[in-house]
Amino acid sequence: MDRKAVWAGPQKFYSDNKDLLLKYMEKNVDKTSLKQDVKAVMLPHAGYFYSGAVAAKTISRVNIPDTVIVLAPNHTGLGRPYSIIQSGVWETPLGPVRICEKLAGLILANSPLIIEDESPHINEHAIEVQLPFLKYLNANVSIVPMIVSDFMLSRFEEVGNCLALSIEQFAKPVLIVISSDLSHYEPVHMVKAKDKKVIQSIVSLNPKEMFDKVTEENISMCGFGPAAIALYACKKMGAETAELIEYQTSGEVTHDQTSVVGYAGIIIQ
Repeated sequence: MDRKAVWAGPQKFYSDNKDLLLKYMEKNVDKTSLKQDVKAVMLPHAGYFYSGAVAAKTISRVNIPDTVIVLAPNHTGLGRPYSIIQSGVWETPLGPVRICEKLAGLILANSPLIIEDESPHINEHAIEVQLPFLKYLNANVSIVPMIVSDFMLSRFEEVGNCLALSIEQFAKPVLIVISSDLSHYEPVHMVKAKDKKVIQSIVSLNPKEMFDKVTEENISMCGFGPAAIALYACKKMGAETAELIEYQTSGEVTHDQTSVVGYAGIIIQ
């Protein structure tokens, strides 16, 4: 599949002009800071005007290996519950990002739940907006894109264990990117209170607690499935710590506190 950059351009999520996008990255992403080898990183996926500062500050802390699994929620409603693309490239204004066929093949072989299905990827923004950050920090980066539209904790654990096994078999460094925004379109005090609970569960490496809080308190975190999967995978791979790098709401740029979205950047080691 040759996946075009459909969310780049005027009035969209980020610039489709290579020079302007490079200037944005140079201004916001710190290439010179000390980078950490981490198992996973959680990044928001709104337009760069809203959540780009959180994504940039967080990704500046991370060493980007040549292979990245990007886990994203499904905003289009299309496709299977666990949909990946096994081959091809994703176009970005900074150049193409190829799909890692070897790792994608291992993942497909290790889980009957995960299916090759292009349909949910065609117009999904939650993977696309992460790619310029990854490409800027590692020109050779390749990805395995997975879109999740499931709601079962037991299957999240099964898929997380599959990813851990596949990464072990791949035998090269792999980063998992969790693409997720937090609470949506509530007053800022409510969003911050709800998001604090989710963030505490993630930094405690507790996917069940996170899942329970999201479901019991009706927290509109769009990427709770990808987050749970990544937490299970990281725990299987021996993760011991997680750290909140940055948290903001959309109200900090729009100055409207009555209806905001929460954004968090978290690294998992």
